[in-house]
Amino acid sequence: MTTIRQDDLIDSVADALQFISYYHPKDFIQAVHEAYLREESQAAKDAMAQILINSRMCAEGHRPICQDTGIVTVFIKIGMDVQWDAELSVSEMINEGVRRAYTHPDNVLRASILDDPAGARKNTRDNTPAVIHMEVVQGDTVDVTVAAKGGGSENKSKMVMLNPSDSIVDWVVKTVPTMGAGWCPPGMLGIGIGGTAEKAAVLAKESLMDPIDIHELRERGPQTRAEELRIEIMDAVNKLGIGAQGLGGLTTVLDVKIKDYPTHAASLPIAMIPNCAATRHAHFVLDGSGAAKQQPPSLDDWPDITWDVGPSARRVDLDTVTADDIQSWQPGETVLLSGKMLTGRDAAHKRIQELFDSGEGLPEGVDLRGRFIYYVGPVDAVRDEVVGPAGPTTSTRMDKFTGMILEKTGLLGMIGKAERGQVAIDAIKKHKAVYLMAVGGAAYLVSKAITQSRVVAFPEMGMEAIYEFEVKDMPVTVAVDSRGESVHQTGPQQWAAKIEERAVTVQ
Repeated sequence: MTTIRQDDLIDSVADALQFISYYHPKDFIQAVHEAYLREESQAAKDAMAQILINSRMCAEGHRPICQDTGIVTVFIKIGMDVQWDAELSVSEMINEGVRRAYTHPDNVLRASILDDPAGARKNTRDNTPAVIHMEVVQGDTVDVTVAAKGGGSENKSKMVMLNPSDSIVDWVVKTVPTMGAGWCPPGMLGIGIGGTAEKAAVLAKESLMDPIDIHELRERGPQTRAEELRIEIMDAVNKLGIGAQGLGGLTTVLDVKIKDYPTHAASLPIAMIPNCAATRHAHFVLDGSGAAKQQPPSLDDWPDITWDVGPSARRVDLDTVTADDIQSWQPGETVLLSGKMLTGRDAAHKRIQELFDSGEGLPEGVDLRGRFIYYVGPVDAVRDEVVGPAGPTTSTRMDKFTGMILEKTGLLGMIGKAERGQVAIDAIKKHKAVYLMAVGGAAYLVSKAITQSRVVAFPEMGMEAIYEFEVKDMPVTVAVDSRGESVHQTGPQQWAAKIEERAVTVQ
């Protein structure tokens, strides 16, 4: 009989969550680097360079890889021969570990969890509660896997009940393009097959906890239908040409993970959950000897990558840029932004809509005319930081507000992550505005371009408040120009055609 102390589980969970906030798994770094070396699309290659540079900076500085430090998911398997020296329940111990990790003074993590999700949506302020999957198994240890999953990738999860005779590969190939790039490729696809609807979803999430090993599978050859599907799906998805950040390229997924479970004869439940460029998970085992501590990797595990925007980058002063100026900006062009911008995401846009509807107008201190707004919810600053990691959030969530904002405020442009939907593109074209894309998964790197930060409205919203940032040479890409051309449409189309042409030539 093994005795597990309360503090050992709490401390182990807290340590693991701090660890994964700034250390990528080694297998992920290697896979991205290999994809970077193979990539022929310059835009995708640049995006992966920023992801790799950001990753190393976070490992060195012990700050979050992404501003979205995730919703915590825990898979815990408790041995039947374990007894607890604890006053709290297992769930309470895990949540206390989450609470301590996310409020750690040396590396504060962003609290993103909202209570009353269909109502008040009030932030719990400490990122609790976690989503916990608990299982009692044979043995005398406690096996724990923790993960922190960002909303951008989690929101792209898909579920379907196929007919038993339907093709899983065809469904995936049809579905992945509908996910856009808000899940921050390159990453992994986790697929759950079988069981029931909820079982398939859990299988898909759990599969993402496994290491990237598709190269090993290719070398030895598949031995089961699930392993065959991994290769078939990965090859088919990469042929779509979506590429890093959806800009078009050779690598969209680094691996495809599959877990399956027996299912009803009439059913074929399928769940697909992507993991983004901020892949974060860790594993530990408690055996009664004390808390489990994660072992830091060597910085030698990170490739020596440099990235230079080059002499062709357009330098823009946000304090003087005009509507006429942005008409000459070209899709795919690199722009370096300096000057002042405002921030705002879901809650701020909703509040602005309500203020306009009520006739009140914008709050004091918020003037969007001739300005740019950055879709971001930053991490709180620590030590001498101006602001914590501050990468972009998924822009499509603001699409339904875009026409209203452009029409009523005179906003010039928006900065965010991934593609815009057609309703937003139409509004951008109508108002001759512009949309710029920053790289998702490079939040710490982006934050280094921010020289000043202050809250100007809605402070009660926490990370969703409106800030004013002053930036110096913040790198972005023109993703939708003032004529409505979107690189997230043209880039993947061009690269899918190139990949198909090569395949025909090889045959």
